[in-house]
Amino acid sequence: MPRLIDVVEAPNQAADEMVVRVPEEGSGDFRMGSQVIVRESQNAVFYRDGKSLDVLPAGRHTITTANLPVLSSLLKFVTGGNNMFTAEVYFVNMREFPDMKWGTPQPISLRDSDLGLVRLRAFGQYSMQISDPKRFVDQIVGTQGVYSTPQIEDYLRNSLISRLTDVLGQNMKSIFDLPQLFDEISAGMRAKAQDDFAAMGIALKQFMVVSITPTDETAKAIDERSSMGAIGDMDKFMKYKAAQAMGDAANNQSGAAGAGIGLGAGVGLGAGMAGMISNAMSGATQPQQPAQPAAPAAPAAAGAAAGASSSGSAGVMTLEEAADYLKVAPADVEAIIKSGDLKARQIGTQYRISKEAIDAYLGG
Repeated sequence: MPRLIDVVEAPNQAADEMVVRVPEEGSGDFRMGSQVIVRESQNAVFYRDGKSLDVLPAGRHTITTANLPVLSSLLKFVTGGNNMFTAEVYFVNMREFPDMKWGTPQPISLRDSDLGLVRLRAFGQYSMQISDPKRFVDQIVGTQGVYSTPQIEDYLRNSLISRLTDVLGQNMKSIFDLPQLFDEISAGMRAKAQDDFAAMGIALKQFMVVSITPTDETAKAIDERSSMGAIGDMDKFMKYKAAQAMGDAANNQSGAAGAGIGLGAGVGLGAGMAGMISNAMSGATQPQQPAQPAAPAAPAAAGAAAGASSSGSAGVMTLEEAADYLKVAPADVEAIIKSGDLKARQIGTQYRISKEAIDAYLGG
């Protein structure tokens, strides 16, 4: 319910408080002859029926038809000249606000010439001053329905972030170029935001970009890019990622999926190593092979060929398989290896002998 207010003032308005409303809720009853006390850093805006009417500068004022001409004219029309009227008064802080913070509540998604798509967070500060209190009250209080300082800061921050997306999209080609673009981005933001702020009765004094940082996902992509060094080739990048995945799978021995991946990686690596060992052994025994393949010269060779079918004619044999192939005891094969007549590779405590080396030994 409206209450009668004889002295209208906001003596406790803080330095960082943009607007104080009298009364705090609802509307107040004022009369002609009431006193309005406006401090040095304030302007008082009378507000009624969704719009601002009259503005009083700093000083002590008596409400008369002379200093509230718009409101007086309206009241004569509405109330028939009654000296009582209902309204709200907004005391607007005219100081400069030098340390206003802004930041992106959610990451901004942008195209990037190097990484394809990046997500960035940005932070900074700006300074502002209310230049037109009547317009400020109309646009912020009347249109947006807010007057508390946190609400106004949120509204101004959202206005800046919408412009920041445009400026970054126009100036940024790659995230790696951002550090040298901070001044250009700050200047572009100030130019674009000044008109928006002026439309709200605010003068934007300064605007600064303090930090533009990637999200964790984008930072991971940058780290991978750095790990590639100067590769930059998609085919090589995919090979690099595949090798990295095999290493991760081999290190992860927990879980059925990890075991399956590790087994597949192990099979692939094992096959590659077997091929390298076979090629190395073939290269080592190649000089001992005759220019033309020799025909079987002894019944032992025929017997060895028969034994090969039982051992699977493996390209690389164990000591036992070689003994079976030659129809001798494993100890005899080991003695021949140690004498140097039969070429073989010792891996740990085991021997591996290529079929070509045995054939060369038999061929004599």
